[in-house]
Amino acid sequence: MAFGKRIYDALMAATTAHARWDYETSMSILHNKKKLRLLAFMLVPIILASIAFAAADPADLPSILGGKKAYAPAFYTPGIFIASMLIGLCAGLITGCIGAGGGFIITPALMSAGIKGILAVGTDLFHIFAKAIMGTTIHKKLGNVSVALAIAFLVGSMGGVFAGGILNRWIYELNPVMSDTFISIIYVVLLGFLGAYALIDFLKLRNAESKPAASKGKGAAEGTGLPAKLQSAVIPPMITFDEDLFPGGKKISAWFVALCGGLVGFLAAIMGVGGGFVTFPMFVYVLGVSSFTAVGTDILQIIFTAGFASISQYAIYGFIFYTLAMGMLIGSLLGIQVGALTTKVVKGIYIRGFYATAILAGFINRLFALPGKLGEMKVITISDTTTSLLANVGNWAFFVIIGFFAVWVIGKFLVNIKLLRGEV
Repeated sequence: MAFGKRIYDALMAATTAHARWDYETSMSILHNKKKLRLLAFMLVPIILASIAFAAADPADLPSILGGKKAYAPAFYTPGIFIASMLIGLCAGLITGCIGAGGGFIITPALMSAGIKGILAVGTDLFHIFAKAIMGTTIHKKLGNVSVALAIAFLVGSMGGVFAGGILNRWIYELNPVMSDTFISIIYVVLLGFLGAYALIDFLKLRNAESKPAASKGKGAAEGTGLPAKLQSAVIPPMITFDEDLFPGGKKISAWFVALCGGLVGFLAAIMGVGGGFVTFPMFVYVLGVSSFTAVGTDILQIIFTAGFASISQYAIYGFIFYTLAMGMLIGSLLGIQVGALTTKVVKGIYIRGFYATAILAGFINRLFALPGKLGEMKVITISDTTTSLLANVGNWAFFVIIGFFAVWVIGKFLVNIKLLRGEV
């Protein structure tokens, strides 16, 4: 139980760090007229082309657009674009309200809406990359990055991205249903674990404010446990970091940093989470890097990892739905703004309860989709009626809970809009 709690604390620290980056990036876009005009300009050709695809006969489209070998923006409808904005809106509301990453619901939500798992992963990665490119400038926090640490980490993450992308595409080419099953199982395990502990955490803290997740990594960064063991191993080349915080700085083998980067890149390419979800705890809890340095490196690696993964492993193979990505970007920008303002008039403990519920809803959604996938693969015997019933229950549970959360937050925002106007 104690070990599981430590892992949960690490994952919460990761989602908090990623949410911080997401919020700052979104604000950078929203508060810059040039970036908003660029966003509008990017939308025009995508929407026009997509409407043209929708009006065309699929038989007349090139295979890369209308065929079944690639899933570029084919068979577009305005409904799909609106759905993508709503999904981005809900993810943004979670990020803005809770201060923890809402991106974990995007891939399950897209898959529930009928998008192939591999396409959902590629699209989510591209959405993260597009936001990073538009919103991230040479941020002050990047001054905290140890260049040697960042290079070793990114070298490893590039290798991990290749491995994850190749594995995802190989499984898809072997059996598209197996691909959806594989991605669903990963999310079932992750969301089930995270959701259970989030619910326990909420119940324990119902009458008290929770301790900030980022502060829980302090002990690891001060040189105890696994970080101390790794830093004591002298395996050249050695990297020196945190010189500003500790006399002479700390040292660690570049091989350990690259291995951590490889794991981050692999998970990013498999799950479509950009890597930021696990980078922070990897640095703080495993390598013993201070939060001061870890945050800056996290911001830097998201751009390169998400960009490299989305382009090299998914875009060139036709596994990105650009209209979905742009819709999610627009929705998330609005959601983060509304969510962040709403926290000024809503007690955080209630939002934490919704957060735990939303994670468990994603868990149930993917769990209830698994029997149907396993049935299609002939692993188990299950009737079409049962498959449909389970899938519908999972979808309804997911979208009703997420939708209720969104309506509740937006309602609070609108009711208090006069008060909040003075806060802006």
